[in-house]
Amino acid sequence: MIVSTGLNPDGHCIVAALSACGSAKNLVVGKIVHGMVLRYELGGEEPIVSNALIDLYSRNGQIGLARRVFESMVVKDVASWTSLLNGHIICGDIVSAGQVFDEMPVRNVISWTAMIVGYVRSKNVIHGLKLFREMRSDYIYPTSITIVAVLSGCADVGALDFGGSLHGYINKISNLVTDVSVNNALIDMYCKGGNLELATRVFMKMYKKDVFSWTSMISGLALHGKGRLTLKVFNDMVSSGMTPNDVTFLSVLSACGHGGLIKEGMSLFTKMVHDYGLKPTMKHYGCMVDLVCRAGDLKEALRLIEMMPFEPDAVIWRSVLSGCMMKRDVGLAEIVAKKIVELEPYDDGVYILVWNLYRLTNKWEDALKTRKVMRSQKIKKQPGCSWIEINGFVHEFTAETTIHYEFMHTILHVLGEQQTV
Repeated sequence: MIVSTGLNPDGHCIVAALSACGSAKNLVVGKIVHGMVLRYELGGEEPIVSNALIDLYSRNGQIGLARRVFESMVVKDVASWTSLLNGHIICGDIVSAGQVFDEMPVRNVISWTAMIVGYVRSKNVIHGLKLFREMRSDYIYPTSITIVAVLSGCADVGALDFGGSLHGYINKISNLVTDVSVNNALIDMYCKGGNLELATRVFMKMYKKDVFSWTSMISGLALHGKGRLTLKVFNDMVSSGMTPNDVTFLSVLSACGHGGLIKEGMSLFTKMVHDYGLKPTMKHYGCMVDLVCRAGDLKEALRLIEMMPFEPDAVIWRSVLSGCMMKRDVGLAEIVAKKIVELEPYDDGVYILVWNLYRLTNKWEDALKTRKVMRSQKIKKQPGCSWIEINGFVHEFTAETTIHYEFMHTILHVLGEQQTV
């Protein structure tokens, strides 16, 4: 509009336009604006326009173009480096993001936070926690966004000691103690780490709660099979005037399933649709199918599947297969197993469940055939993965690993000391 009036756009107008294009993921218009930058020579020595271009291309998955803009810049500030770093994270290239971070001549809290968030979201939690330690040793004070990312990482790997020490730091900073998102992350971490007492304590101390606060507490209680208590907190939430969302209902329906609360689950599902106008997703139907399968009502499970507006996924069929195991319904189990294999042909779990069902019903010949199919298709049980936290450091293990290197070194050191005594 400015150009059509005969006026030349300035840097601020261009940045606003590029930001809008980036948010809307409108690369076509964004490239037109880039052309205007070149035409009116607005790049100049001020990096703000180029930073906006890097952000535009990064958000649209064009990291090559983003890097080209970065390399053409005469002056680069910390925001330029951080924009490129964030671009690699958005495009899922955490390795290149780490390289950019290492090359940065100057870092601020935003660049540190971006890298930590990137590690946590890409499931490289251990790297994220180590980087947070480095950040603190450099006397960089974290923001609430940094804290939430680190707590989320602690929740993912069960690093309660690390998270607990961070909780102690939070209690010393007034603006963090009252931050709703930080408290929500603490509740989530303690719930996932199995410490419902501390999670409840944080929840009860919160002066202000949002829908995520309530949902985090409800999800945590559901995770630990506290069916009745989950329902109580859900009812308290509704009584407080807070409207539950689809995630809240997902958690409370899951709690009903694990707690055998069939009537309550059915009632909540009806309320969700009719009273709150929420459209059930595949996961909601999955909870309901799991609910009735745990109660042994396979007919109701199949009825729910028939009324679904979409085709059931493998997760839903696995619930039915588990119900078949409980009822020892071999005929239905064989039909369901075929459906799961069609959706996920290399799922080891379905073969193992069917094999166990054949064993339980003394169908040894069929059990042997199932094992032969697994061998012929080279289907192996996937190794599990776990973490353990020792002295504030998180170590990762898989079932295939014979022994962790640092543990082996420690054991040999201890044995050596014992021999010298």
